[in-house]
Amino acid sequence: MANIFDYVRAREIAAYWEGLGSNKTPYLGATLFPAKKQLGLDLSWLKGSKGLPVSLKPSAFDAKPPLRERIGFDQIVTEMPFFRESMYIGEKERQELNKVLASGNEKAIDMIVRNIYDDATGLIESADVVFERMRMQLLSGGTISITENGVPLSYDYGFDATHKETLTTTSKWSDLDDSDPLGDIKSWQDTIEDDTGVRPTRAICTRKTFNYLLNNAALKTAASNANILPTEKNIKAIIEEELGVTIAIYNKKYNSSGAATLFFPDDVFTLVPEGTLGYSYYGTTPEESDLMNSPGADVSIVNTGVALATINHNQVPVNVETVVSMIGLPSFESIDQVFIATVHS
Repeated sequence: MANIFDYVRAREIAAYWEGLGSNKTPYLGATLFPAKKQLGLDLSWLKGSKGLPVSLKPSAFDAKPPLRERIGFDQIVTEMPFFRESMYIGEKERQELNKVLASGNEKAIDMIVRNIYDDATGLIESADVVFERMRMQLLSGGTISITENGVPLSYDYGFDATHKETLTTTSKWSDLDDSDPLGDIKSWQDTIEDDTGVRPTRAICTRKTFNYLLNNAALKTAASNANILPTEKNIKAIIEEELGVTIAIYNKKYNSSGAATLFFPDDVFTLVPEGTLGYSYYGTTPEESDLMNSPGADVSIVNTGVALATINHNQVPVNVETVVSMIGLPSFESIDQVFIATVHS
């Protein structure tokens, strides 16, 4: 008789995930920081300002992965540059699943296996969330800071303080009558061009931040003078025509302790140059380096460097564990060509 674990192996889960991923829109950060793989986590590869290595406070690797247990149990998520999370199917669940297999009900078997796959791919999605959070922290603040689960980690990329500005008083973009967004953006472009010879031509902000532009008196007047309505499309077109800047509105969110949280914060407007800004570097996890050829374990690599392992624990208590692990940090080779503005505080 077939066993449920003949169905639930890393290679099958990986194929299922790849099928889902082919229909997904990639995170914005993944398009700006393409994925690269390297052995281990040699931070001399990860460049910040002036091409210097990123400075960081390390965390221990020899930590047991927290379990994401099934319905009825709290979910525990850890978010670190060395990311590892697991879930298991225990003895009771195995007995129930084996009953379904014995019945030969293919629809019931397919439904159960799909639910298990969805749980496992949720772990992979969590790894994607971790990376996107790091990339968006870089683009909105120039540093990465992770404090979940009592493990404070900070990464200093050496962002140039003169490439940041916080608007005050009537210059805040929330002052719709007196602020001058076009003048501000041009000034920030000039600063980067004067310092680096590269003029930023792209911008990132949330919808709330863009609404300051949409409702700005000067931009409304510009639209009126051009005999067009002050719509999102037209305001973007005015800014692109005047300054050569195309704006990406990024309002994608993730689940943080049950609350929907923006990857990129409100009230920040970031100018970036054309092309790749850096790379999403994946290292080699212990699961990839040590379990690839281990008996009782099946390991697949997804998303360039996320290790997915299914491990058969034959000792008491008997269970099968699914582990997702990732070692990763973005590099930021274009950091000196980026300007970060806080337009309302």
